[in-house]
Amino acid sequence: MDDLDVNIINLLQLDGRASNAKIAREAGVSEGTIRRRLKKLIEDGYLSVIAIPNLDRLGFATTAMIGIQTEPGMSEKVATTIAELEQAHYVAVTTGSFDVFVWVGTDTAENLGSFLREQVGVINGVQRTETFVNLSIKKRTSGLVI
Repeated sequence: MDDLDVNIINLLQLDGRASNAKIAREAGVSEGTIRRRLKKLIEDGYLSVIAIPNLDRLGFATTAMIGIQTEPGMSEKVATTIAELEQAHYVAVTTGSFDVFVWVGTDTAENLGSFLREQVGVINGVQRTETFVNLSIKKRTSGLVI
């Protein structure tokens, strides 16, 4: 990866729908160069093109981050199980006080409670959860600038 690849990624983070022509103009190279570089960045696993949903607009009035502590050796299994749940929009195995973090969206606070008790709490290996309800979201991109 070189400076041009980094520039392409940074430009896409500002506008994920930017055309190859627009990126080429801003990067000072040809559109064909951008097309080839993007293809290679995606094929090599440096870049994924995804949509980040605005859960509020999609009817999920309650969104939260859930920190989960698991039994030793169970983090991967718990995370994989949670990743299959419809309400889970982001699942990561982490270090620190929590072994897994989950970003969820539900239509009501009551349904968030049901999700925690009836779907997360019953998963084999879950020891404890702590829920952080989002009051407002200030940024929806990855925010990574290379």
